[in-house]
Amino acid sequence: MKRIAGIFLIAFLGGAVSLGLYKAFEKKQYYLNSRPEGIPIRQVSYNPSAAFNQPDFEAAASVSIHAVVHIKSEFQKKSLVYDDFFEFFNFGGRPQPREYSTPYTAMGSGVIVAQDGYIVTNNHVVQDATDVTVTLNDKREYKARIVATDPSTDLALIKIEEQSLPFLTYGNSDDVRIGEWVLAVGNPFNLTSTVTAGIISAKARNINILGSQGAIESFLQTDAAVNPGNSGGALVNTRGELIGINAAIASGTGYYTGYSFAIPVNIVRKVVGDFMKYGKIKRAYIGIFYREIDDQFAKEKGFTDLRGIYVDDVAEGGSAALAGLKSGDVIIRIDNIPVNGKAELMELVAQKNPGDNVTVVVNREGKEYELPLTLQSEETKLVAEKNSKQVIQGATFEVLSDNEKARLNVDYGFKITSLTNGKLKNAGISAGFIVLSVDRKPVRTTQDLKELLSNRQGGVLIEGLYPNGLRAYYGIGL
Repeated sequence: MKRIAGIFLIAFLGGAVSLGLYKAFEKKQYYLNSRPEGIPIRQVSYNPSAAFNQPDFEAAASVSIHAVVHIKSEFQKKSLVYDDFFEFFNFGGRPQPREYSTPYTAMGSGVIVAQDGYIVTNNHVVQDATDVTVTLNDKREYKARIVATDPSTDLALIKIEEQSLPFLTYGNSDDVRIGEWVLAVGNPFNLTSTVTAGIISAKARNINILGSQGAIESFLQTDAAVNPGNSGGALVNTRGELIGINAAIASGTGYYTGYSFAIPVNIVRKVVGDFMKYGKIKRAYIGIFYREIDDQFAKEKGFTDLRGIYVDDVAEGGSAALAGLKSGDVIIRIDNIPVNGKAELMELVAQKNPGDNVTVVVNREGKEYELPLTLQSEETKLVAEKNSKQVIQGATFEVLSDNEKARLNVDYGFKITSLTNGKLKNAGISAGFIVLSVDRKPVRTTQDLKELLSNRQGGVLIEGLYPNGLRAYYGIGL
């Protein structure tokens, strides 16, 4: 009897569980299938990428690979510029350029930006090349001519004679966000049509690789793998829009170790447009001498905010002076875009043309002012610099040009263009001498120059160099 009762109890419990599961399932189905009046049922399809919250790169990759080309450049002299972009953290001694009895070959990438054969690449891929060969993704091969090059942006435009080519459309690098997914498309190690993925790691990076005072360095930093051969290739967003031209990597070996850098497409668009129209870049200038604000400088000036660019001085007759900017102003926005460093300022101005109007917002003694400003051309800038000559202690001073700064590897200085009888000439200083500091204080602006050399009593120590690079020091009694 006990055995029969046990079996009956098990059967009963099993039935109860089954009934409960049925009711639960029936209830679940009710909630799934019923809805409040007026709300439609939506059919949801399964998407593996969405299920795991992964971006879909297929469309962007399929568009990009057909518009990215392989470039083979031949040189009679090996260009050390190319190596710089893949070994710029290697501070060892650099070899001298070598002449070759047979042409030296370098590989790179390029991006078709117009259906009639215009291709943008890096300057260091084709600079001084005697022969340039372009291979399309479909293996067609062409000889290319160099339209124009620009070392200050590391961009070049070349052209092949063909029509109806696939090309990439420009995106907007100002809209790029840190953390955004991107693809790098190029030909690393001569491996054609290679696509790698990463994110934007940082914006407005100045890595001091272009080696010129007038260089425009405001790179997009990404962790997408880039190696030798990727130079000049495309950095695209997930919509397949061009947002940058890959240029360099951070490495001590010359191979990818984590970070790569691309020239923002807004600069690319401006440079390519100028190359096509004029064969050279039409640069815009704002006409200021400036410095970034760090914690120490902010404490010296009593600033509570480290944002912005500090205006040391303005060029007489320049854009900034005509707009009403003054020494001591802090530029915080241009056209409502925040400006917090040199790279951001240079990138914003580099996108503009001479004659463009911009709105500059400055902080002046704690108050914000909006100043409309018209950007000037290089020719107007040179005139403004000439008008900035200062005559002090019998010597005529003028601001160093960008070319002189780049050649001498300095960021500031005033050159003595002529001397009359006076204490500076009597101390042995010759025309051409470049004053860098007085009493160990840098001479960055005309205001510095006046304060440190005018109406001074006692002795001063003047430090500087001559155009041949010779350093010199003079102790002078004023």
